[in-house]
Amino acid sequence: MTGAEIERVQTYLRRLLGNDRLTVVPPVKPGFPIEVAVGEETIGTLDKDTDEGEISYAVTLTILDEDLPPLPKAAAKPAKAATRRA
Repeated sequence: MTGAEIERVQTYLRRLLGNDRLTVVPPVKPGFPIEVAVGEETIGTLDKDTDEGEISYAVTLTILDEDLPPLPKAAAKPAKAATRRA
């Protein structure tokens, strides 16, 4: 992907997501992924697809479980009421 394409996608994503801290980082070496970051945090990768002359770009967001907030404590379940038989 060219530098101009990366810049265009970055501009689009910043506008779409309303975040000027978002950056599309060119690969450090050929064959390495293009990364999408917010500030210093890498949040995913960017890929280009060309199919029958049409070009599209796909952002894959990666969310590590360790980065998520803890699960809320489960509410205590009420005891089952005894059923009556007539």
